[in-house]
Amino acid sequence: MWKPSQTGPTSLTPEPESLSPAALPTPAVSRRVPTAEQSSIGKGLFIKGEIAGSESLFVDGKVEGAINIPESRVTVGINGQVAANVTAREVVILGKVRGNVSATDRVDIRAEGALNGDVSAARISIEDGSFFKGGIDIKKSEK
Repeated sequence: MWKPSQTGPTSLTPEPESLSPAALPTPAVSRRVPTAEQSSIGKGLFIKGEIAGSESLFVDGKVEGAINIPESRVTVGINGQVAANVTAREVVILGKVRGNVSATDRVDIRAEGALNGDVSAARISIEDGSFFKGGIDIKKSEK
């Protein structure tokens, strides 16, 4: 408590530099740190052209053209609308894809997902409630 006889400023909270890491409050919920990098295309974005890269991609917007990510995963979110041929190690479809999908590992079409095109993959999973129209070519796994 401040007394009129004291000189100098008084502070109810310590200065930031005087706080040690042990004195800082810890969050009640631990946050999961992603192990791999992932790029996102938000639902307000529209991309026309070719997308190529090496890190995972999450598409929740619209893409027209081609997606080529041979070493990682491509996930088409619930709001995602893709009119492109997709090449990746792994493809997960929760939104809509119109085009051929080629995966070196697996393709998952989830319950709300829709794929109109041919699939070439080592493994495929089509959940109840999803839509699929096209052909399937199961290739031997490289492992």
